[in-house]
Amino acid sequence: MKISKYLHSCLTFEKDDFKLLVDPGMFSFAEGLVKPEIFSDVSAIIITHNHPDHLDVENLKKILAAGNAEVYANAQVKQEMEKAGINAVLLHEGTVNIGPFKIEAISVKHEPLLDAPAPEMTALVIDDCILHPVDSFEEKLLTYKNIELLLLPIMAPFTNEIKVADFADRLQPKQILPVHDGFAKPFFVQSRQANYAAHFEKQCIKFHRLTEPGSFIEI
Repeated sequence: MKISKYLHSCLTFEKDDFKLLVDPGMFSFAEGLVKPEIFSDVSAIIITHNHPDHLDVENLKKILAAGNAEVYANAQVKQEMEKAGINAVLLHEGTVNIGPFKIEAISVKHEPLLDAPAPEMTALVIDDCILHPVDSFEEKLLTYKNIELLLLPIMAPFTNEIKVADFADRLQPKQILPVHDGFAKPFFVQSRQANYAAHFEKQCIKFHRLTEPGSFIEI
């Protein structure tokens, strides 16, 4: 499986000529480094929650206009998108097959934000080997201890380095791919990723340092 990162939490997963896109939010497109048209070949799209750094309605419309993807979302996101004229398949909690991918959808609590209501949010386990907690460090996600790959949110208004590292330390994945770092300038992202890499190397956890749009790993 090929996993590519397009800034912040925008990711593609490719397997058997099927490409799954997750959370093409506004931070990915803000500086023009990533264009919606590059996702014209995606087969399916999952939106995990309705925060703008994960759901960018206008750029999502451009992606859909350029291709033929089906969108999956929880009830709150589906309702919001339908107001904007975007059809979506309801992603229920539980397991579903999307193309060749086995997706386990998990309802999780978004970490608290200042003066903001908590959205309905869906974490993902992909093919039993990738945990995407999205914006959550909820205890129940520790059920997936020793999973092959953790998509770890490393920067956010709701967290800090100590909390981020503590979640991953307890989960003990074999590998980590950092996400949710589109808030910062490249030099600072590189600095933080280097700091985390050094921390997790001591535990023999491979930390992938991806900073350029479209950079990828394979598992």
